Amino acid sequence: MPTGVRSRQGGRAPEHCLRGAPGPRKREPDTARARECAHPEGFTLIEAAVVLLLLGASAALALPSMRSGLDGMRAAGAARHVAALARSIRVRAVTQSVHVGLRFEREGDGYRYAVYADGDGDGLRARDVRSGVDVRLTDFERIGDRFPGVRIGIAADVTGIAGRENLRAGSDPIRFGAADGLTFNPLGTATSGTLYLHHRSGRQLAVRLLGATGRIRILEFDEDTATWVTR
Repeated sequence: MPTGVRSRQGGRAPEHCLRGAPGPRKREPDTARARECAHPEGFTLIEAAVVLLLLGASAALALPSMRSGLDGMRAAGAARHVAALARSIRVRAVTQSVHVGLRFEREGDGYRYAVYADGDGDGLRARDVRSGVDVRLTDFERIGDRFPGVRIGIAADVTGIAGRENLRAGSDPIRFGAADGLTFNPLGTATSGTLYLHHRSGRQLAVRLLGATGRIRILEFDEDTATWVTR
């Protein structure tokens, strides 16, 4: 009787499956014995390789959608961050009875921003910011430092929000009247406007402020319908 033959899983194969081996004393049903011999436990090397190949193919197919989802999360996170900054600025302006604003400055091909407070009672003014009369309350920040791949800007031609004029790629993404940012007065109101930002993958979002009420909305441009939808 051969003793060196083992199953695919490394154990001894049933003796009745070996050529020339006598059957057990208590005879099992032929169907059960045939099934045990035809389908021993374990996997061959070829079967394992096929499984690994299928898993690799599935991962490769899922990777683009996972990456797109991550891009969308970063872009939406950046928009929520700006919206949260605006809300905190409004609270400070009301509670401290002072003009407080989020001002943007051009830096290379991008923008940096910081929070400022009026220092002489005449509102936030560019000359007072430059001279230091209006006080900077926070360090400068760049949106891409917090959210990799996100920039303030308009990446491609998009239709205007609420039926307004179309926006050209590369045009001014900071649209709060003639100001370089948004400013809340002690009553909690501000000039209405929109800040546009996008991810390098092409996702275009907007943070829109309704100044009379201080309401802030986050919208995303849907390329399929060429419309802005609320996030």
